Amino acid sequence: MVEVSEDEIEGAQTLIDHMTRDSLEGSEFVDHHTDSLAEVIKAKREGRALPAAPEAAAPAGQVVDLMSALEASVQKARAPRGEDGDADVHELPAKKKTTAKKTAKKTAATKKGTAKKTAAKPKRSA
Repeated sequence: MVEVSEDEIEGAQTLIDHMTRDSLEGSEFVDHHTDSLAEVIKAKREGRALPAAPEAAAPAGQVVDLMSALEASVQKARAPRGEDGDADVHELPAKKKTTAKKTAKKTAATKKGTAKKTAAKPKRSA
């Protein structure tokens, strides 16, 4: 069993009280989902029509075409170097196939690892 002091219990209760939703009232935190769900439940209990779903908010920021932004960034970086923007594409030479020579020579470590151990037969008593 774990012994807990009164100070630890008090500290835990203070932490719980501090982190509950009631302590967050008036702050920047707003739980729209819980509030909307409470409205739906209340409407169903009272037999009223369900509240309309809120319209989806339009994105606040500007939508950026990533490829256009990347191309503009590359052009901007090439301009000070005097590059024209068109890259030269070269074919890579074909890789030469090389075969490793197998050796029949085994190392001592390999021989030790593959050696079989035989169990000793029990002696018979007469």
